[in-house]
Amino acid sequence: MRILLIEDNQTNLIFLRRLVERIGGMAVAYGSPVEALSDMPGLDYDIAVIDYRMPVLNGIELLKEMARFEKYRNKPAVFVSADADTVTRMAALEAGAIDFLTKPVSPLEFQARLRNLMALVDAQNKLADQAGWLRSEVDKAVTQLREREVEIIERLTTAASYKCAETARHTIRVGAYSEAIARAFGLSPEQCYDIRLASPMHDIGKVAIADAILNKNGKLSDEEFTEVKRHTLIGYDILADSKSELLQLAAEIALTHHERWDGRGYPHGTAGAAIPLSGRIVALADNFDALTTVRPYKEAWSVERAVAHIIAQSGTQFDPDCVKAFESVVPECLAIMWENKDDQQAGHPCGLPSQPVCAVAG
Repeated sequence: MRILLIEDNQTNLIFLRRLVERIGGMAVAYGSPVEALSDMPGLDYDIAVIDYRMPVLNGIELLKEMARFEKYRNKPAVFVSADADTVTRMAALEAGAIDFLTKPVSPLEFQARLRNLMALVDAQNKLADQAGWLRSEVDKAVTQLREREVEIIERLTTAASYKCAETARHTIRVGAYSEAIARAFGLSPEQCYDIRLASPMHDIGKVAIADAILNKNGKLSDEEFTEVKRHTLIGYDILADSKSELLQLAAEIALTHHERWDGRGYPHGTAGAAIPLSGRIVALADNFDALTTVRPYKEAWSVERAVAHIIAQSGTQFDPDCVKAFESVVPECLAIMWENKDDQQAGHPCGLPSQPVCAVAG
């Protein structure tokens, strides 16, 4: 253990060094407070033994200077002085010293007190190591849990893709669009990533809807559309009871991604800011992807037409702030679209531009 010794009297300094070495410590000795300060904060030690009366800086002034460096603020310090009055002792304790030795120093007393301090510091170091290890293990467990959650979502999303004619790339695009919009909205990186992971589950409830309805060519009847709308409630029921915060977020999105800003959506007709932000973001991302891809009931729209439609629906179908966020990331959404094209998009039937359409967002 490294013991810092600061003593301007060379005889006393040699004496203290020998006492430290006898109890197995490593003495780091300085004959001047200025010399010691010049080596900080590169200087490493575990316990400081500081003379009270020294030239230029006394012990209290030195300790206050040392406290400017964060690495030294919790290091124990012992003062050594010929002054045994209460005022000096109190001043030393108030400055941060934890012990006080009176000159001439008794070798037995010095060694006994230093042994106790060394044992205390050793215990603190072991406790800190244990706390660090525990934090590491907790972080590892959280990471593993998170990986399992992500795997569950990916597998459920894959299972749902077998049911619906919409491709697996639809869910990838919606997740990426949602993350981009969330980031432009000002959410934290963690929140944005969670929305990206959870949003592909928005249509999980379609597993309970008849194939004939989901893949019908042409307009749905009123009864069929009523049946389709149930997928929001079914998706919520599938996910809502999970203890996973990520799956709870997915449940929230599944339930609310067809609500409208003006309250005319489904399943509950929730309006405005009462709709969870995650649902508002995914509603826009899902709509953009639905407009720009071929569906059994429609041809794909051009990007320009889809963006113009979304802007026109600001304040009615969509949250105006989400629309503004979307406008700012249209170029990023185009890049996402190109990276995750369906086979039917390869020949530009939906009007994918050969050049970025940055002007669309303006």
